[in-house]
Amino acid sequence: MAAAFSSDAEAALRRELRPAVAAAPRGDLDGFYEMDRAAAFVRDGGFRKVALQFPDELLADAVEVAGRMEAATGAEMYVLGDTTYGSCCVDEVAAEHVGAEAVLHYGPACLSPCRKLPVLHIFGQQPLDVGRCAQAFRELYPEQQSCVVVLSDVVYAHAMGELEQQLCPEYPNVIFSRLVCGDPPGPAVPGEERKFGRQFLVEAAGGLQDYAMFYVGAEGLALTSFMLTWNCCPFSSFNPSSGCGRRETLNVNRALMRRLYLVERARDASVVGILVGTLGVAGYLTVLQHLRELLGRAGKRSYTLAVGKPNPAKLANFLEVDIFVLVACAQNSLLDSSDFYRPVVTPYELELACNPAREWTGNYLTDFRDLLPGACAHVELPPAVPTAEAVPDVSLITGNMRATHLCDPPTSLPPSTTLACRDQTRALAEISPAASFLESRSWRGLEQQLGQTPISKAVQGRRGIAIAYEDEGCEQP
Repeated sequence: MAAAFSSDAEAALRRELRPAVAAAPRGDLDGFYEMDRAAAFVRDGGFRKVALQFPDELLADAVEVAGRMEAATGAEMYVLGDTTYGSCCVDEVAAEHVGAEAVLHYGPACLSPCRKLPVLHIFGQQPLDVGRCAQAFRELYPEQQSCVVVLSDVVYAHAMGELEQQLCPEYPNVIFSRLVCGDPPGPAVPGEERKFGRQFLVEAAGGLQDYAMFYVGAEGLALTSFMLTWNCCPFSSFNPSSGCGRRETLNVNRALMRRLYLVERARDASVVGILVGTLGVAGYLTVLQHLRELLGRAGKRSYTLAVGKPNPAKLANFLEVDIFVLVACAQNSLLDSSDFYRPVVTPYELELACNPAREWTGNYLTDFRDLLPGACAHVELPPAVPTAEAVPDVSLITGNMRATHLCDPPTSLPPSTTLACRDQTRALAEISPAASFLESRSWRGLEQQLGQTPISKAVQGRRGIAIAYEDEGCEQP
């Protein structure tokens, strides 16, 4: 299963544990983790408790890095080894559990702005053969007047200055993007692009459509998000691991058709589950409220679900939900839901389905903050239309008639009628309609049943994992 948040459970159970080795190339911890810059950040901020967030592939170095940081700064270091959601996002929730005053985020990052804590990103300076990368660029763009924007994975950002020195004398129309951690100060100037933590200025009269994109990094979620967002631009890439450059052959239009099919599924849905996929990206609470209001105006029921890292088994518990919408960072929002019982869409796709004023323009949005009031892509909801005057609509999937008009927003909440006696002390408890429906189910999840389970002695159990116990296949019928 290709998922942004979860890994293959079977692979995790069968994985052989070996002594940890340094994840940094050549064991150069000081250079790879930029110890001097990180220590200066802690000392200058006067922080006494700092959380160190590592992705799985860098956890082998966590203990040594934390020890060196404590010796250099005198502050207490806490290692966050298991993030609440995607490892590319800053896990402010886990950091607050230990009372951290700041976060040092290591490894690849989506560069989404945080809400509360000061953050320093240490990407990890992965090696890049700049000469080979420049040669691949020349082979892909033999015309020296080519208009190209150079993007890179954050782990190769440290080498972009050297690559720029080699290419700019030969290619006068090449633009290198700059990394921006958090929201840049001031409004954007005409022709300036600010997306995915990257910032660059387009000088051509035709705008970004006159440019090609050259990406330095391996194939992954970041490249997919770039190609869907800037789908009018031809893409090429250079993979530092293989040392090869190529023109990206991913059929973006086919990928967009798949996403537009999910929009049609969202239009047919009656019950929508809003998945909380981040608790650290600024504006996530605002977009949750925005989606609730949008679904309410569209006549759909919605339930907000916080299930941690989503996977097919978790979401299959909500059989009544017709479709899920995932509120996550720009990289993790494009979740491949082909293995899920119900589809998972992005907030932008839900807006396309429920807001009649929003039309498909060919520009795909993966950052949910672009949809909020005051943002560049915000579209106000149109006035409500009476049911008798609504234009009929036919589903392209089921062929059934469906309602697409918006209802009037509720002016005031009705008096509560969901209070009932909870026990003999006459205490009152609020009864949720969703909770009442859950109570009617035959299976409602794990139950403690204290005092009802008989006590028995411990016995020798089976060895192995559920899909392959050690004694399976040995017994004769």
